[in-house]
Amino acid sequence: MRELKRIAHVDDDDSIRAIVKIALERIGKFELLSCASGAEALDKVPGFAPDMILLDVMMPGMDGPATLLQLKQKMNLEGVAVVFMTAKVQTAEMEHYKKIGACNVIIKPFDAMQLSQQLRSYWTQFHDE
Repeated sequence: MRELKRIAHVDDDDSIRAIVKIALERIGKFELLSCASGAEALDKVPGFAPDMILLDVMMPGMDGPATLLQLKQKMNLEGVAVVFMTAKVQTAEMEHYKKIGACNVIIKPFDAMQLSQQLRSYWTQFHDE
């Protein structure tokens, strides 16, 4: 299993992007691509070639699930772990996210100090499946 190094993060909330940037770059020592919208992600993520994509579910315009479906059309996501972030955690929604390709879901609010370790754990689980 290769090491988790490059993470693309997509979230329309400036403050969440700032917190995730600190959590993943400074604490986790990851290389991070931060995108403010699904459209920006479609433009930048394929060239970044991430190991993992961290996607907010609820965004204006193109939501996280729609962004994931569009990314699948633009690039090969085999071997790329996808994790959704959401405050909505109904069982049916969680099942839907996994059905469309998410390996896991992080519930908001999340613990920024634990985020890097949480993603590393999801990465290991993703490669053990």
